[in-house]
Amino acid sequence: MLNFLMAFVFATLAAVPLNLVYKLELMYCGLISVVLFAAVYFLLSRRTMNKVMVLVQSAQHDMQANRTERALVTLKGGFKYAKWQFYVKGQINAQIGTLLYLKKDFAKALPYLEKSFVRHWVAMCMLAVSYMKRSNPAKMAATFEKAAAASRKEPFVWNLYAFCQDKIGERDSAIATLRKGIKKTGGDERLEASIEALRQGKRMKMEDYGDLWYQFHLEKTGVLVKKQTKAAQGRRKMPRV
Repeated sequence: MLNFLMAFVFATLAAVPLNLVYKLELMYCGLISVVLFAAVYFLLSRRTMNKVMVLVQSAQHDMQANRTERALVTLKGGFKYAKWQFYVKGQINAQIGTLLYLKKDFAKALPYLEKSFVRHWVAMCMLAVSYMKRSNPAKMAATFEKAAAASRKEPFVWNLYAFCQDKIGERDSAIATLRKGIKKTGGDERLEASIEALRQGKRMKMEDYGDLWYQFHLEKTGVLVKKQTKAAQGRRKMPRV
């Protein structure tokens, strides 16, 4: 990308006079060139990513104000930075894909999610769930494996993976996934609770994750409304004296 090329050219040209004019040994010229490259590339990369973050934050404000279309336009404006910095395109695709998925515009979200940065685990999980809904268990599993490999310390990824496996009738695989998740995360109570639920033939309790869980739209609307109403009623109850 352009930031990389600019840093490389600058570091190379800066080192040439050190050898030709000051007769500095090539080994030292090379070391100086590497240091210059690292410093310049870091500064250029940070400048580009700061510009991208401004766009993302602006889009988030638009989303909070329910200006979804404006947020999409803002995010798409970030593609102009893709030629400057590695992985920017994947990150912008991830942001757009997750936004469309949250709107339940699953068909439009899919191509963006498919081009997402693999370390954006929310986007990758949304992609995996999309494949499950499209009856493509092979792609679902492959995508979840990528998400888990990139974010192995995130318990929710393992729990969601297992939930989807159980949903398509692969309970044994779900239990194996949860065990692997416990090992990778160093232990997690919710993963252990999910294993126990599956062993007893019960449904995994994903509601404990709150909005993190609900954003994947795996709860039926009626069930979700009922739970939210019950929670609201619980908060309104006066404590006994």
